[in-house]
Amino acid sequence: MLLFIGQRLLQSLFVMVAVAFLAFALFRFVGDPVSQMVGVETTLADQARLREELGLNDPFVVQFWDFTRNLISGTFGYSYRTRQPVGQMLLSRIPATVELGTVALLISLLVGIPTGIYTALRPKGTLSQSVLIATLVGVSIPTFVIGILLIFLFGVYLGWLPTFGRGQTVELGWWRTNLLTLDGWRSLILPALTLGVYQLTLTMRLVRSEMMDVMRTDFIRFATARGIPYRSLYFRHAFGNTLVPVITIVGLQFGGVIAFSIVTESVFQWPGMGLLFLESIRFVDIPVMGVYLVMIGLIFVIINLVVDLLYFMIDPRIRVREAA
Repeated sequence: MLLFIGQRLLQSLFVMVAVAFLAFALFRFVGDPVSQMVGVETTLADQARLREELGLNDPFVVQFWDFTRNLISGTFGYSYRTRQPVGQMLLSRIPATVELGTVALLISLLVGIPTGIYTALRPKGTLSQSVLIATLVGVSIPTFVIGILLIFLFGVYLGWLPTFGRGQTVELGWWRTNLLTLDGWRSLILPALTLGVYQLTLTMRLVRSEMMDVMRTDFIRFATARGIPYRSLYFRHAFGNTLVPVITIVGLQFGGVIAFSIVTESVFQWPGMGLLFLESIRFVDIPVMGVYLVMIGLIFVIINLVVDLLYFMIDPRIRVREAA
């Protein structure tokens, strides 16, 4: 087990170095941050002095070393736009994004897994066919369109829910949450639904496909012939063997929800990391953009490591192969 974890950690280290290099290299070509920081009355001499102070005239290797050193030290450098520490800026936005992603993922799991099981066990039923058609529509419609439709229906036409912001929040140390207030939950419903609909359709279709494949295997036929109760057959034997691919997709979904919540946060003006990233692109705030991508890469690396460990515990074939 320790050797398995050590191998994954070593692989993760190389992945993070590659992500840091790509994140820094790509954003060197998005524009000149100095032109976004100064006004039209700023002289060329002042612009050159500011560029020198920011280290933009240094060689690429020197700039990348400074960027990596800031990442390792945990300071992450300073924003070109606000001159605030990048770490503090991201830290203040993490709670909003994590809470939004977690609730959206829970919606997709609590609805997608039971629906996938039902449609697998009743593939020709009218309700199952209706659900499949609805999920096909959900996959086809872009996220921002779903968000706009929900805003129009529940925010503008019915007036039941707020259409932007987090609502009332409560501070728990450095973590600012809106899960402890009614107004916060009302503000969370629409963006969470918008972000969770696409994940829900993927979860449902994956569970349905894997469940139908398992139900056609020989050991399920033998278990049925032995007279094992259907409840145990479906939920213990059949569904248990679909967990490995489902865990993979769920892990990647959570990382994707965190990373790609940019559109949803923009539509609902949700003050998370995605909205901060969009603002940074607008003002060519390279330190914030680079650290954001590295943080997203770290989230995916951690999720993949957790998924690998779950594989190791769930699937005995992996343990046997690693031991060999």
